[in-house]
Amino acid sequence: MSSLPLPQLSALQARVVAVLFEKEHTVPDTYPLSLNALVAGCNQKTSRDPVMETSERDVQQALDELRQRSLVIESSGGRVMRYSHNLKRVLGVPSESVALLVTLMLRGPQTPGELRINCDRLQRFSDLSAMNGFLEELASRSQGAMVQLLPRQPGARESRWMHLLSGAPSEALLSQPASSANTRSGGSDEQAGEIERLAHRVEVLENELARMADSLAQLRGELGMTP
Repeated sequence: MSSLPLPQLSALQARVVAVLFEKEHTVPDTYPLSLNALVAGCNQKTSRDPVMETSERDVQQALDELRQRSLVIESSGGRVMRYSHNLKRVLGVPSESVALLVTLMLRGPQTPGELRINCDRLQRFSDLSAMNGFLEELASRSQGAMVQLLPRQPGARESRWMHLLSGAPSEALLSQPASSANTRSGGSDEQAGEIERLAHRVEVLENELARMADSLAQLRGELGMTP
């Protein structure tokens, strides 16, 4: 298995391939994804940082570029083309590491505690020590680090990890104020878990809307109707 030279992915390319991995695990009945479902996943308002507002044209272009790098595979699903990821093979890292990278691509820099909670639906780690082992392996790869531990921000209790598949951290990122999630003192894993469960419910509804849009588009195609 090969390793990708760094940096190489735009923000949208990273979002597209990460959404494909996420949906494979969270809504496997709709995977591989249609373009409509993929756009909806990229533009989700929950479980995303930053939130994007992208178009079908932009996502299609990102898909074409990712296909050239073998990171995305296109297949035919009736009248609708569908897309799947090829992350594990191309990156040459374990599934656990891919899940961590995807969570960082979807949600931005995170502390170990945040990362473990947010990654849970993609890959469950027995404890922080187990997860940190995979992060440290990604950070010390001889072929090039894929993650980096950022300097601890003023007032923050923990340092944050970020992925490097879109390049090194900017000065703005290194100096931005700590997030409320990183500095709150009264929060708990239980509260964070409840927030994550609520976000998942919203995500399920968004996925259902995308599925209905797919069905409508296919029906219109079969009837010979133009959009």
